[in-house]
Order: sequence, then structure tokens, then C-alpha cells
Amino acid sequence: MNVKLQELSEQLEGMLYTDTTMRTLYATDASAYREMPLAVAVPKSKEDLKKLIAFANREKTSLIPRTAGTSLAGQVVGNGIIVDVSKYFTEIIALDTAQHWVRVQPGVVRDELNLFLKPHGLLFGPETSTANRAMIGGMVGNNSCGSNSVVYRSTREHLLEVKALLSDGSEAVFNALSIDAFHEKCELDNLEGSIYKKIRSLLSNYDNQAEIRKEFPRKTVERRNTGYAVDLLVETAPFTAGGEDFNFCKLIAGSEGTLAFITEVKLNLVPLPPKETGLLCVHFNSIDESLHANLIGLKYRPSASELIDHYILECTKDNIEQSKNRFFVQGDPGAILVIEFTRSTREEILEITKAVEAEMRAAGLGYHFPVLFGEDTKKIWTLRKAGLGLLGNLPGDDKAVPVIEDTAVDVDDLPAYIRDFNEILKKHGLYSVHYAHAGSGEIHLRPIINLKTTEGNQLFRTIAEEVATLVKKYQGSLSGEHGDGRLRGEFIKQMVGEKNYQLLREIKYTWDPANIFNPNKIVDTPPMNTMLRYTPGQSTPAFNTIFRFHQQDILQHAEQCNGSGDCRKSHLSGGTMCPSFMATRDEKDTTRARANILREFLTRSEKTNRFNHQEIYDVMDLCLSCKACKSECPSNVDMAKLKAEFLQQYYDANGVPFRSKLIANFSASAKLGSLMPSLYNFIVGNRVTGSLIKKISGFAVKRSMPALSAKTLLSWYKQHQATLTVKGKRRVYLFCDEFTNYNDAHIGITTILLLEKLGYEVIIPQHEESSRTWLSKGLIRHAQKIINRNIAALGPLITESTPLIGIEPSAILTFRDEYPDLASDEQLNAAKNLAKNVFTIDEFIAGEIASGRIKKEQFTSEKKQIKLHGHCQQKAISSTAPSVKILSLPENYQVDVIPSGCCGMAGSFGYEKEHYNLSMQIGELVLLPTVRKQPADTIIAAPGTSCRHQIKDGTGRKALHPVEVLYDALVKNETKQPNK
Repeated sequence: MNVKLQELSEQLEGMLYTDTTMRTLYATDASAYREMPLAVAVPKSKEDLKKLIAFANREKTSLIPRTAGTSLAGQVVGNGIIVDVSKYFTEIIALDTAQHWVRVQPGVVRDELNLFLKPHGLLFGPETSTANRAMIGGMVGNNSCGSNSVVYRSTREHLLEVKALLSDGSEAVFNALSIDAFHEKCELDNLEGSIYKKIRSLLSNYDNQAEIRKEFPRKTVERRNTGYAVDLLVETAPFTAGGEDFNFCKLIAGSEGTLAFITEVKLNLVPLPPKETGLLCVHFNSIDESLHANLIGLKYRPSASELIDHYILECTKDNIEQSKNRFFVQGDPGAILVIEFTRSTREEILEITKAVEAEMRAAGLGYHFPVLFGEDTKKIWTLRKAGLGLLGNLPGDDKAVPVIEDTAVDVDDLPAYIRDFNEILKKHGLYSVHYAHAGSGEIHLRPIINLKTTEGNQLFRTIAEEVATLVKKYQGSLSGEHGDGRLRGEFIKQMVGEKNYQLLREIKYTWDPANIFNPNKIVDTPPMNTMLRYTPGQSTPAFNTIFRFHQQDILQHAEQCNGSGDCRKSHLSGGTMCPSFMATRDEKDTTRARANILREFLTRSEKTNRFNHQEIYDVMDLCLSCKACKSECPSNVDMAKLKAEFLQQYYDANGVPFRSKLIANFSASAKLGSLMPSLYNFIVGNRVTGSLIKKISGFAVKRSMPALSAKTLLSWYKQHQATLTVKGKRRVYLFCDEFTNYNDAHIGITTILLLEKLGYEVIIPQHEESSRTWLSKGLIRHAQKIINRNIAALGPLITESTPLIGIEPSAILTFRDEYPDLASDEQLNAAKNLAKNVFTIDEFIAGEIASGRIKKEQFTSEKKQIKLHGHCQQKAISSTAPSVKILSLPENYQVDVIPSGCCGMAGSFGYEKEHYNLSMQIGELVLLPTVRKQPADTIIAAPGTSCRHQIKDGTGRKALHPVEVLYDALVKNETKQPNK
């Protein structure tokens, strides 16, 4: 087979991967399943797809269509060839604004489509919680919907036409057909004709019609994704008088890629909703109470009614990002129902919410009824959508597992159904998380189970069996929006009856006689508790790591990644995670891929040192250690931490590369160079000697090297202290980080002068370097020694009244981030106390502004425009808000945050020869083009030294640290700002 795969690879315009690494990365999706594929194809054209189909038929293998890989039921897991269309099938082909339709390829991202449509006043309505990376092909395959399905229903209702390749490689177009056109299709002498003839034969049979209407979910269950949607086709004109036109799109939606390979999709569009949106966030003492109140809320025509239970709310308390979004929560509610109303004016919404509150209170339901508008609504939806990822953050091996999380019933039956459901769990000593689509009769329910144990594996199955029986009792749908896949396919026979199930099998094998399209989904599905990520009874060794991992160990931290794919969002969606994926759009460069490869080898390696695998090293390589995942990943997967630990363990077996040692030892080499800074700057800045040094060191020749300051900050400070006659009223300690000391001394000097003019006494205490360079290169044992020495030196000095402040975010935030995880047991409490009283200079000044100790009257009233780029670690561990606040202090300073993620430099990453091009590619996504567009008198501000360097190299513009901007803005500033 390898020879034949090689031959296939040579025929394709795109790529075909057969290596262990790529197959491993595609062995899982966002579900509990894992199966190693034969190969991974990334096709570039329709011709590539035809060649893949021919190969699958010839070699008796299969094709598994895949877009973002966020499926929750194992739809894109299989042992054939995974066909990833997410990279190249991304074209928006045509738009008709008059007829309200758009034609797209399957790899178009839902939110990016709507960004394109917004200027035209149009919208593709159905959404998912993964909408910033979920793709139209996947949404069709899964018949996706989301919070707003009470208005827009599911993808199926908006699917007008599909162009697809059939299992024999022929092309077909499926759309609405009159009765005459339908019968004409039946006369075709090809596979397409056979498909139409078969459906006519099956659905013209009265007994079949009666059986379908009897056994399929009730029509009042809006979310019905059980098997193939023959219950909808049977109601169309050829089979039911007065029915709508027949359209096979109804069947293709929700077919999970088992019938045909989609190449183009034509979608119905709707007008943008009314401009005003308000959220009524009703607090309840129990879930049961909230579900009864839901029926009241639905009477007022909301656009969504979403549940958040107390388990989710508890998870948000400790999540860096989501803790900011729970500002509206009062007390500890058992549940919150978020009811969304969209109307023309805020007054209309307030009138409605007042009526809803009155009716609920009269029924004795709810205790707090806040109404939120504007930017606050985004925070609430972010909180709700983070639910899935947050559940992966539970410590230990007990996890909220996707097993029966997608059941849907008639909304009137929901309170009784949930009560019965919880009785089943109670019988087994389990409890469940409840969240999501109350308005549509579908609550996502996830019991807490340990799938690594034999008992947990069996319980996984038992719960599925018992809940399937319960759903059938209520004539509901086992899948409301997440699909059948490997998880629920086994129970379709129970849900629709034996006769209907055999009818579904006939449909599958008429469309796909050789079973090449995504086999073992919907029909002929193997037992649902097989091919899981975790082998029952599996055991792994104890991992002796340098970092503390609060989930118990490093493997469990990697396992927090559940595959939801938040790291696959593009720069158009905002945020920072994951910068390398944003540039390459390759799955291999996602945070998810890095977690998957680490989990795979830590679980299954036969080596004594399970970290000693080149495959892990290769996948980790393009991680910029930007820290964005620590806050933006809903499961808080800290890939920078995982990478640093991995590198140390890998180097233990393979040695430390020369360049890594050189970068880690930055302080030592800079100290040596600072003895003769002019000579150093000439040598590294000269085209001849500089290029030679870069080549020897493994740095990019095109990259400029940072110059050394004429005088270090420490040497200037000692001289300055000797001449200082007046001391400020409040003492602060300044951390003299290695980058400011040697490269950006002028910024350090400016910082000290600014603080002194504002009335502070600035002390630089004795301390070591920050350890940032050692951490960035994975030499964490050495970093740990530095960290413990700094804790010992600074711990006794730093208090709430005498804080430690720093200029370079990556250095000072190390105290808050890595120090507590690397401190010795004896120093741990001191490290935690120190972390509480360490601030970036931006945070410190913002706090002093808030306390009234720094006032706008101390600064100019001159008008200035400022564009701010935040540092990655600042965004992840702190926030850009303090930078905005201090830059906005002068009353006529207008500050706009550049919606950029990572600048691409990321410490040493952008200097390294093999990473230079990617570094610039990341910068070109948002940051560098934005800077180039700014008028010459616009101030470019950036707290990070790497960011400022990237801006200089990429645009020729000089970016200033915020303290430089503030210092220039001081009223009657008589002291000349230091020059570099």
C-alpha cells in the first residue's frame, strides 16, 4: 500500500501525508474517539478529489471528509484517508444580493463568510459555538445549528444547492426539483439516476411512509438529526400531495460525508437582525426552575434562550479569560438562563424584558434579572460558548464526557425529560453538566466519567443505552446538532426501528456501493465504546517534571485539550491564538496538534524517556510560546509551559543545541558586549561581519540585530542616585530586566524620570536576570535556579505598599506566571506572595490613576493619535487595558488598539533563520500593514521590546514604549528625554 500511496501522492496537485506524525494529528477530532488513518490528503482541486475517489475504489479503502475537525461524535475519525479541505477549498464563489444567496466552497469559515456578507446587509443565519473556525462543509455534513436556532433553525433549512462528486467520481448537482424534473432524474442511466430511482421506490411505498412517520422523532422536535432525514423527504411533493419541491439537499445535510463529497454549496441568506440586542440573564436556584421559566421566555419571541448551569459557572471562576466575563453574576445561582431579544430600539427590549420578569416573578421563578447591552453581550456569549472547553479543565482523569450531550426533545417536555435524565445518573452515582439550547429543547448534558478505567468505559456505554431509551420514550432525537458519528450511530436502529434502519442502509449503499465515503457512520457503526482515545485500564508512568502541573501531571495537562479547535481561528476573528496557524493554516501548527502529539507519545511510547521523540520536537517547533493559549484556550492549555518542559526533557536525552545555549545566555553575552558597546554594535550591525555572525549563530541574515545601549540602565542608575537630592513620597521597586538594562536603557531611564516627576522614589534592588531567555529555550532547570534566587532576594522587600514594577512584559510577568510553578517547595508561598505584588509599569500607573495619585492635569492637553499593539504575554497574563488607560490619560490623546495578535517576533523566534519568513508572515496578517497605513504624526506604541523590533524591521517606523509617550506628555517637561 505504501508504494501505491506514493504513486497517488505524485499524481496529486495537493499533498498526501503518510508519516506517523501527520496521521497521529488527524487520528482524533473533538470527540472521545481515536483511530489512526491510512494517510492524510490536503487536496488543492476538484481533480485531486476525483483521483482520491478513484484510488479509494481501486484499493478498497475509504475517504473521510474533514474541515475544522471540531466534530463531537467522531464523524471525522476513521482508518482510511482523511481528506482535509480546510486549506484550499476556501473560495466565496458568487453572491447574489437580490436573490439572497451565496455560493461557497466547503472550507469557508462561517464567521468569515458573515464578515464578507455584512456590508451587503446579509447573514448566513445558523451558527455554532465554534463559528469562528467551523466551516460550511462541516456545517452541512453535520446539519449544524446553534444558539439562534429558534429563529434560523439549522443549516438544512438554508441549503439550496450542493455540487458534489459521487462515489464513482461523477459530478452531480442537487437542488429543488419539480415533480416532472424529479421523474426525469429517475430516468438517468448512471449512478445519479440510480440514487433518484431508489429514493422514489423507497418513499413511494405506503408502508415505508407509515413506518417513517411512526418511528422518527416528533415533528415538534425542531432539532432532528437522527440518521438520514427521510422523514423530511417523505413530506415533499413526489410523495405527499401539496408538499414542497423535492431536494436531496435535505438528505445531504446531516449525512456526515457518507453519501457524496461536497465541492460547492449554495446557501440561502437572511437580512441582518435588528441593530439592538439585549440579554436578559435570569438567575435561578435550580435547573428545574430555569426550564419552567424557559417556557415563559419563549412566548416573547426571543432569538435565543440559553442555559448555563452552576458547574459551568464554577469553572469560570478560575479561568483567566472567563472570570472577567462573569461580572453580571449575583451570588451562586443553580442556573442562569440567557434570553436574547433583538429589536429596533433598546426601549422595545426593556419593555419586553420587564414583562418577562413580571410573569416569571408571578410564577415564583428567578431571583435576579439583569439586562445587558452592547459590549457586555459579547462577554456573556463568550462565557456560554466557552462551556465545552472549560469542562476539559477539570483536574484528574474524571471528565465531562460527550456521550449523550446532544439529545433533543419537544421544548414542552424538557423539564420532565431532564428530571428523568438526572434520575438515571443518580442511579449510577453520577452528576452532569447542563448547558446550552433550552429554547430549542436541547440541553447539552455531560456526565463526569473516567474513560481510562474499564468501569468508566462500561459506564460510558450503559449511560448511552439508558438515555437512548429515555429519548425514545419522549419521541425525541438522540442527536440534535452534533451528529450521529461513531457515538450515536449504533443506536439509530433503536431510535427509528429495524425497518427504517434497513431503509437507511439501502440509501447509503445505493449512493456509495463500495462504502468509500466515511464508512461506519450512521449505518453499520461499531460499538460506541470502542476506538476511544483512552484504552480501558491503561497506565502511564509518573512523569518527573520540573514544572508543577496543577492537573496532577504533564500528561493530564495535555489531555485538557479536548480538540474543540479554538486555536484554528484566523486573524479575522481577533485574538492571538495560534499565530503560526493563522499564517500557515496547517493543522500541524495548531495548539491542538501540539497537545495531541504530546498526549500520543506520553501515553503510548515504549521509550524510557517518553519525551525523546523527534515527532514531538517537529510539531512543537513553530510554537512561538506566545502564551495566548493560556488565556484564550477555554481549557487553559498552556502550550508554552508544555513546550518548555518538553524541550528540557528532550535535551536531557539529546543535548542542547548551540544556538539555544547562545540565546539562553543572552545576559552574559550582553554584559560582555556592554564593556565596549560601540564596537559590539559595529560588528553585529556591519553587513559583512554581521552577516557572518548571523550565519554562524543560526540567525536570519535579513533580520537586524538589537543594538546595545551606550550605557546600561544599572550604570546610569548608580550615577543618577548619587546626584539625586529629592526623594519621592512613595517608594517603588523597579525590576531591571536584562532587555531594558542592555538594549533599551533609554526606556528604563525614561521610566525612572517619569516616576520621579510623578512623586515616586524608584529603587532598583539587587536581583538576577528574569530567566525569560532560559525559559524560552526550554532550559528550565537553570531558570529554576535563577527564579529561586530572585524569590529569596525580592520576597522580603516586595509588599502591597512597596510593589515590584517592570518595563518589559515578558520579563516582569514571569514573576506572576512561571515563578510559582518553578519555585522550590520552601519558596512556594513566597513566590505566590511576590506574584501578587508584581506589576507591569502600565498596570502600576493605571492603578495610581484609579487611586487619584496621578492626574490628567499633570499632562499636556495637546491632541495626539496613538495606535497601540499589545504584547502577547501582556494579553495572556495581564491585559492591554492598563496600557490604553495610561495612554488615554492626557485628555486629548486618542488611543486605538491595533486588532493584531502576535507580532511574529516572539523573543528569539523571529531571529532564527528557519523561522524568519513565518515571523514576517505573522506580522503581515494585521500589525505591519496597519502600521504602514498610519500618518507620520500618529504615535505607534508597543510595550514589548520584540514587538518594537518587529515593527522597525517590517515597516521602518519607530514604536515607543507607553512610558515614553507619557513622559513626552508631561506638562512643562524640562528634562530632555534620553536618547538611545
